[in-house]
Amino acid sequence: MNFKAAAFLLASAAGVTEAFTLTMGTGNSFGRVFRISTWGESHGGGVGVTLDGCPPRVQITRDEIQVDLDRRRPGQSRITTPRNEADAVEILSGVTPDDITTGTPIAMLVRNKDQRSGDYLDNDMNVAYRPSHADATYDAKYGVRAIAGGGRSSARETIGRVAAGAVARKILRQFNGIEVLAYVSKVQDIGCDVDDDTFTMEDVDSNIVRCPDGEAAEKMLERIDEIRKAGNSIGGVVTCVARNVPAGLGSPVFDKLEADLAKACMSIPAAKGFESGDGFEGTLLSGKDHNDEFYIDPVTGATRTKTNRSGGIQGGISNGENVVVHVAFKPTSTIGQKQSTVTRDGKEVELRGKGRHDPCVLPRAVPMVEAMVALTIVDALMLQQAQCELFPNEAAADAKPNPMGTTAEREGGPREFVKVSGDDKPISQQIDEE
Repeated sequence: MNFKAAAFLLASAAGVTEAFTLTMGTGNSFGRVFRISTWGESHGGGVGVTLDGCPPRVQITRDEIQVDLDRRRPGQSRITTPRNEADAVEILSGVTPDDITTGTPIAMLVRNKDQRSGDYLDNDMNVAYRPSHADATYDAKYGVRAIAGGGRSSARETIGRVAAGAVARKILRQFNGIEVLAYVSKVQDIGCDVDDDTFTMEDVDSNIVRCPDGEAAEKMLERIDEIRKAGNSIGGVVTCVARNVPAGLGSPVFDKLEADLAKACMSIPAAKGFESGDGFEGTLLSGKDHNDEFYIDPVTGATRTKTNRSGGIQGGISNGENVVVHVAFKPTSTIGQKQSTVTRDGKEVELRGKGRHDPCVLPRAVPMVEAMVALTIVDALMLQQAQCELFPNEAAADAKPNPMGTTAEREGGPREFVKVSGDDKPISQQIDEE
């Protein structure tokens, strides 16, 4: 069934007699209230983003945005692509000359300076598909593709996300001291030991792998170098932690917070897996071992969890603990070794990748993951404000749920209870859930 037939049937079912137009999304926008649309291609004139829904009166400077772009840009080290781009951002609208957001769309542009289209057009990559790359699927979908640089499938598209993510990061910091930090937690089978509660951005950026565990970072770097020198590529995992996120974010059932985070992170180029909290490892535990037991913080009186295997999200809603997600990235598809493939016209050939590419995307994926998580949380915050906090809850203090999370405080401190019985048996509940 084609789209015109589908539109006609929908119109008939609704009893509509006039012309019916079915508008399809094109996949370049993300967010509902705090919304971004990215544009541009790897070897075009530039790439950028339009950010709509940003609150007015937020102070944000070009330099603050540039910090995140500098962490994402190519040419940082021997384990990233040698493409030489400054990635200098230009703010075209939505911010006053004295660096205050106006509440209108913010447009940001980064011009491409060092594209080398000949690396793609003057050899077999002009007609042959790179194995596991988006070359073939873009061609199958659109019937045409941007050969040079991979067009929109290039990681260069993420510049717009990171620029908008820097604005989101500033909003989160001002709202509740929320910080979003990511790090490389695994390269192939090499893991690390990092305290998600305490590591800093300085710890992350202390080495070119972007792993706060220095000893593990050395092993990771050695493995990456070994693979790089062989003309091959390697993948791994980026872990992202959002601290000081208030309880209540996320909208069951289809807009659960981890569902939105999964969509956000899985949209990043080369992302192939997503976990929230303990993720797949949690399936190895029993309910007793996996459950995060509650307790009352003796200082703030807030409801807290003794562990955080849920990754700060329960029932699709943030519970006030650290939000922790893990994103798996595959090895870069363009490699310097010979591989079997086919041409656009269906001929079997062998191809050796040309151009400048990351042997491991992980170090530069860190700010990309941070950006997408920050954008998702700001959007969730604004939705929460609009639906649940438009009118203040004027119920008596005893009728409200106890405040929940790391930054929550109960007015007057922990509630005092007088024990009237020595019966410490567990509370028995009859549970009848489908």
